[in-house]
Amino acid sequence: MATRRALHFVFKVGNRFQTTCFYRDVLGMKILRHEEFEEGCRAACNGPYDGKWSKTMVGFGPEDDHFVAELTYNYGIGNYKLGNDFVGITLASSQAVSNARKLEWPLSEVAEGVFETKAPGGYKFYLQSRSPPQSGPVLKVTLAVSDLQKSLNYWSNLLGMKIYEKDEKKQRALLGYADNQCKLELQGIQGAVDHATAFGRIAFSCPQKELSDLEDLMKRENQKILTPLDGHEICFVGDEAFRELSKMDPEGSKLLDDAMAKDKSDEWFAAQNKPKASG
Repeated sequence: MATRRALHFVFKVGNRFQTTCFYRDVLGMKILRHEEFEEGCRAACNGPYDGKWSKTMVGFGPEDDHFVAELTYNYGIGNYKLGNDFVGITLASSQAVSNARKLEWPLSEVAEGVFETKAPGGYKFYLQSRSPPQSGPVLKVTLAVSDLQKSLNYWSNLLGMKIYEKDEKKQRALLGYADNQCKLELQGIQGAVDHATAFGRIAFSCPQKELSDLEDLMKRENQKILTPLDGHEICFVGDEAFRELSKMDPEGSKLLDDAMAKDKSDEWFAAQNKPKASG
């Protein structure tokens, strides 16, 4: 399954300016693309919202060979309620740790050389103070699951991921499609997985010819791709078309800055003495 790739994780963001500061200035990511939309995404990329929104792709390099983040901003919505579904993203970047200290961004050392920090909105990141591997700084995305064994069956037996590590005692497992890709870590928790309104989505690509076979397999197994088991949203796209679609836009950073400058929604709500809506 080495032809399948982990692509990105989708975050809903309420404060685009602070979020951009975190990803661009603290983590050191680049703005890969920025797009503005007048109405909601048919594939619900921006969540269950019909209004104006934007999508910003950020990463340490192009999506062809880096795992990146997709930041979706819904105009008029200021915050989203966090659940327990998203545990965190782990990066290897001594530069990000240095940037955070320089900018006085809150850091908490949770293990030797490992620092926990939060993006605006409360999404957790774990920064390892070391040089990144050749494959890039993003090491893994950790998601909560209510039944580790059932989840392993879905991700490994049905979606074809290799199990790199499994620890029954700690109720965790590490999976991936290739050694040089960002991994998916599953962390078992007590009770149900709650996605609240901040729920994200993880995206993968596979050769176009495999998409129909994958869909048929899920139907035979009475499974879903978009929201399986614990309700984590998953997206599979055809690799060939996606490589063309996801090319880096050299104007991406300027487009984002221009859009933020034109967005007067914070000032409008402040003048009306009203808070932005919660997602």
